[in-house]
Amino acid sequence: MLLEDRVVIIGGAGPGLGRTLALRCAREGAHVVLAARTLATVEAIAVEVRKLGRSALPVATDVIDRDQVRVLAERAFDEYGKIDALVNAAFPPTHRKNVLAMDDEYLDLWRHCIDVAAYGTLLMSRFVAPLMVSAGSGSIVNLTSMSSRIAYGGRSDYAAGKAAAHRLGWALADELGPSGVRVNAVAPGLIWSSVLEDWIATTARDEGISYESMLERHVQSMALRRIATEDEVASAVLFFASDMSSGITGATLDVNAGQLFQ
Repeated sequence: MLLEDRVVIIGGAGPGLGRTLALRCAREGAHVVLAARTLATVEAIAVEVRKLGRSALPVATDVIDRDQVRVLAERAFDEYGKIDALVNAAFPPTHRKNVLAMDDEYLDLWRHCIDVAAYGTLLMSRFVAPLMVSAGSGSIVNLTSMSSRIAYGGRSDYAAGKAAAHRLGWALADELGPSGVRVNAVAPGLIWSSVLEDWIATTARDEGISYESMLERHVQSMALRRIATEDEVASAVLFFASDMSSGITGATLDVNAGQLFQ
């Protein structure tokens, strides 16, 4: 197994990709610390992890609350005595709106997105990385996005937040490398899910075209002519979290079915 008896913290371990990451880590032998704002959510995922024969520690955590993140790191270390990998995957739901159309309420939502993606990644790294430094090894994996390098109108919150996490990862890779701690990024494009299906249906309806036509428009921009899955994104995260990538830091692995070559 890639992560036999490793301890992995997943920040943003909610439904969808967060759950997929947790279960894939467990199947590869890891014990998982699940962090998200809603305790019931991570407790439900913890039940699934334990059914796979691995332990799970669910901790209600708002990644932009300094005290909560500090407690998360302390509880994880007290429970397991080490942290081998940290996956920063937290990001709030976003709503498409052009900059010039933003009212005061949306400006606050915009700033919150940046706080979660950038400050949340910073806090998680700040309080978890010292435990890795003390051990002389560890891996931090930031979930960024294709949008961190190519942005679209109406998605400035998402693009700016992911870009901030991306560049923060580079700085951390440089800072932590001498201590044996690696920092890399996985940058998905569209990820196939029920949420994406609903979004495609909504945008198709808004444009007065069929769901099939809208889906085809997207996949035609991808070299593989299909949309990547949550499981494929998780495989990239596992690669960076494991010793398979022991000589790699400061890198970005794109999982976008060939929509962007960079």
